[in-house]
Amino acid sequence: LTEFPTAALGSFDRAYLSLPREVLVTVMEHHQKYLAVEDENGNLAPSFIFVMNRGSDESGVVRHGNERVLRARFNDAQFFWDTDQKIPLRDRWNLLERVTFQAKLGTYGDKTLRVAELAKEVAPSFGADPLLTERAAHFCKRDLTTELVKEFTELQGIVGGLYARYQEEPPEVWKAIYDHYKPESMEDSSPSTAEGAALSFADKLDTLREFFRLGIIPSGSKDPFALRRAAQGVVKILADKKVDIPLGWIAGSSAELRSFFDDRLRFYLSDRFAYDELNAVLKTGADRVPDIIDRLEAVHAVRDTPDFERLAASFKRIKNILAKTEAMGGKPSLALLEPGPEYDLYQAAEKISYETLDLTDYEAILRRTAELRPAVDLFFDKVLVMAEDERIRRNRLALLYWLQ
Repeated sequence: LTEFPTAALGSFDRAYLSLPREVLVTVMEHHQKYLAVEDENGNLAPSFIFVMNRGSDESGVVRHGNERVLRARFNDAQFFWDTDQKIPLRDRWNLLERVTFQAKLGTYGDKTLRVAELAKEVAPSFGADPLLTERAAHFCKRDLTTELVKEFTELQGIVGGLYARYQEEPPEVWKAIYDHYKPESMEDSSPSTAEGAALSFADKLDTLREFFRLGIIPSGSKDPFALRRAAQGVVKILADKKVDIPLGWIAGSSAELRSFFDDRLRFYLSDRFAYDELNAVLKTGADRVPDIIDRLEAVHAVRDTPDFERLAASFKRIKNILAKTEAMGGKPSLALLEPGPEYDLYQAAEKISYETLDLTDYEAILRRTAELRPAVDLFFDKVLVMAEDERIRRNRLALLYWLQ
């Protein structure tokens, strides 16, 4: 913000350190563009760094001016904090019912009731306590009625968590409230507790379901209600916390919402995996984010091995052949398998017994499958799948169906 930046040190009354660190840092950094200062133990110090547009301040006039402005902002924050304590969160329900969430979706009171029900339902999937998660949900939006949040909107959620802690709510409750807007970006962390993750998930999912129900869907660069960010948060929470809630259940009956989640999932994973790996795994119909990531990691790990590319080409050839024929169920008849490459392929496949493998160990399964490559190559080199004899042809097609 300056052409000739010079950093200088200012100070404030240590008494202000009785306010929460989050409030003081927000005032300094977001509102005044100052840098907060810590002591050697990592505690907030009664000092700040400001940047002036001049070479020096020998008289101290600039420093005193910045200290005066910061003191006024801290006084406001202290006043709002003290004023808010006169009405604890548990008594703010009537005030919350007056705050509009969206014209067609009612108030934040209406949203709170939906979120509380959903949060209680999904809590077990997160390993969270359903009743504590539900209580956090009932309180999580009440800080929107406080003077501190009205003045410092960046602190929504955080203020609610701080007030809940100050008002002696259980740690599971106040931490969930504190974190329930997280993650706010791809770089932001997910909530630190199971209850917080369940509450954040429920809050974001309720927003998505309700807006999509009204037909309010982002298009192009327009996304006034930050629905992409909400969906991204849902996906990131599922990934970070390894929660197996199916995307089909999340989207419900809305094909548009499911497609929206699929796009966000693809976007979330695109930094870690190649587009063809994503295409391959998402085509399988896998529906749980942790499972999808496990499959992607397996494909990524084996794709550079010597047998993988040629085996993939062979299986593509198998699918192309089978796409032109009617389905052949069951295993092929051993009596109709000819000695040599055809029977050898059958035996090689039989040795890969998936019954002895962990079916969630996708890398092990892929590596075992890659062992088939020599037998598959020889089969296609030496065997005519579409034989003239109908019984032989159908049996060879059955072998390919069984193989895939």
